[in-house]
Amino acid sequence: MAIYAGLTPVIVVTGFLGSGKTTLLNHMLRHPSLADAAVLVNEFGAVGLDHFLVEAMDKNTVLLESGCLCCTIRGDLKESILALNSRRARGEIPPYRRLIVETTGLADPAPILFTLSADTVLKHHYRLGSVITTVDGVNGLRQLDRHPESVKQATVADRIVLTKPDIADADTLARLRTKLARLNQSAELIAAVNGEADVPRLLRADVYDARTKGAEVRRWLAAEAEKDAAEEHAHGRAHKHDVSRHDEHIHSFTLSFEGALDWTAFGIWLTMLLHTHGEKVLRVKGILNVAGTHAPVVVNGVQHVVHPPIHLSAWPGEDRRSHIVFIVDGLAQADIERSLAAFNSIAAEAA
Repeated sequence: MAIYAGLTPVIVVTGFLGSGKTTLLNHMLRHPSLADAAVLVNEFGAVGLDHFLVEAMDKNTVLLESGCLCCTIRGDLKESILALNSRRARGEIPPYRRLIVETTGLADPAPILFTLSADTVLKHHYRLGSVITTVDGVNGLRQLDRHPESVKQATVADRIVLTKPDIADADTLARLRTKLARLNQSAELIAAVNGEADVPRLLRADVYDARTKGAEVRRWLAAEAEKDAAEEHAHGRAHKHDVSRHDEHIHSFTLSFEGALDWTAFGIWLTMLLHTHGEKVLRVKGILNVAGTHAPVVVNGVQHVVHPPIHLSAWPGEDRRSHIVFIVDGLAQADIERSLAAFNSIAAEAA
């Protein structure tokens, strides 16, 4: 865990065209907590950072007023990250403790997250930290309906930044919030006007940082409590975790279980699921009640890759159930439920 904790976290900033990624990034880079960060952008000329420049280090790299480095992505993402890492190791650029990657507005984030999670060379130096997605408060509903990239950007996010709320129609904004909550029930929704958002809030609760894991888990459990309350209010009517789809392909849902899970059986099941359907599992996050442990275990995966589990020191609340959030493309919730139930049954019989 010490080695893992020493890896440089990568923050992915994504969002559809015109949704305010660059404006948000400009605001973030003014914050002191990012003074020792590096930023990789797709096209430097398209990023309005000129007023931050104090020194051009070379044709691709500049040192910003805040102390951040800003570099262009040359070639593919992996090559750019490794080139930057080599320069850091040689002392050619100031050291950085965070790496921010800004995607293009039309980027499908899934391959980016997979590269950051699975590449054997990158994994020696970096870890996926969190995904911040900007969504246009004025045009977001239309973009989500028409552009699959916009849906994927929202569904993989850990933080969704809702931009332009000050000029959006109130009814449109309310419907957009509802749609985003259904697409991604585990993401925190944060409003930003002119790119100004609470930067510590954007950066806290890194999903792979055990020191802040309690806050993240409490938010997951709070979402579960809200759904339970809605179910009770519906007077016993069937409650669906999966209510949001885009063209009946991308959707999110939560599986919840009473009682302790067998860690070995669960690990085999999740490994087999991702081995077989990894390209369709955009994200999986969960807090597990594992048999034989007094505190929960947090799991997190992207496509074919499962990150090292995090063992919490205590439960963040009274709820002791296991909750697993899936964001999938073309996989049926019922099929996943049946396969996990089968493994749990086998484990119970073997106990």
